[in-house]
Amino acid sequence: MRLAFAGTPEFAQQALQALLDAGLEVALVLTQPDRPAGRGMQLQASPVKQCALRHGLALAQPRSLRLDGRYPEDAAQARAALLQADVDAMVVAAYGLILPQWVLDAPRLGCLNIHASLLPRWRGAAPIHRAIEAGDAETGVTIMQMDAGLDTGPMLLREALPIAPRETTGSLHDKLARLGGELIVRSFKELAEGGLQPTPQPDDGVSYAHKVSKAESLIDWSRPAAAIERQVRAFNPFPVAQTEHGGTALKVWDCEIDSCLRNSGGRYGHILLANEAGIRVACGEGTALRLTALQRAGGKRLAAAEFLRGHPMAAGDMLGGQRA
Repeated sequence: MRLAFAGTPEFAQQALQALLDAGLEVALVLTQPDRPAGRGMQLQASPVKQCALRHGLALAQPRSLRLDGRYPEDAAQARAALLQADVDAMVVAAYGLILPQWVLDAPRLGCLNIHASLLPRWRGAAPIHRAIEAGDAETGVTIMQMDAGLDTGPMLLREALPIAPRETTGSLHDKLARLGGELIVRSFKELAEGGLQPTPQPDDGVSYAHKVSKAESLIDWSRPAAAIERQVRAFNPFPVAQTEHGGTALKVWDCEIDSCLRNSGGRYGHILLANEAGIRVACGEGTALRLTALQRAGGKRLAAAEFLRGHPMAAGDMLGGQRA
């Protein structure tokens, strides 16, 4: 089986490595152009590019694949490279570019997508974030035959994974990345044996995982503690839930629902108690949340006890731009 691979971040890199470890031939890798990152904003290669270079694989980094788009020369070069590679199938994982019809039609067996949800739930860009934010009990990986729609193609393999009570997007990402690599390798094994049959996605249960924006990271303390706790886990490690204390922006990295101390009439965002165990904050519906790991702008992530030594808080203070 001769393959092309299209992907960009660590999630995709693990799938590419799994294919290579399984002995499958990857004739061409497509990934996003290098982007500025870090304090110095130096151009950095994507994890998929770094993997491709380590293995000496042919590489293309088009800015677009649309022949009639803004960068037609990039698309034309990518098309020539893909046709020359003469692949049986293309594997796509978190690539970040829309695949026009000519790409879907180029491989003999089409394009297979590794999607980090149990389709048809959480089609779209941020399925891991949205599953945690919604309080789902499980998620998983679906291997899907791509079509022109947004994650609408028939399913080839689908495996569930429970979401642990303290799961963050970071920890769940790593589990799903490993599972994605295992499933895509299994897909080609079963395809070679003639045992892989596409199943149309059901019409019921469709939901969309819209891209996460930094604007969503601001905590609304009028929401119940359980909803805010899920937000904190869903936005860890990016974009990280945020609030404000005394004009200083704070990132909230970790928290727990405080069942021992409830909000008995205090204003939302009102600090009920601040000590080494954490910062108890009044939330909606009479609930309270205990913040256990925070970070000031330009500072380090700290446990609550250490954070309070450098940034004192007291009962009666307000979070979220409000004042006592």
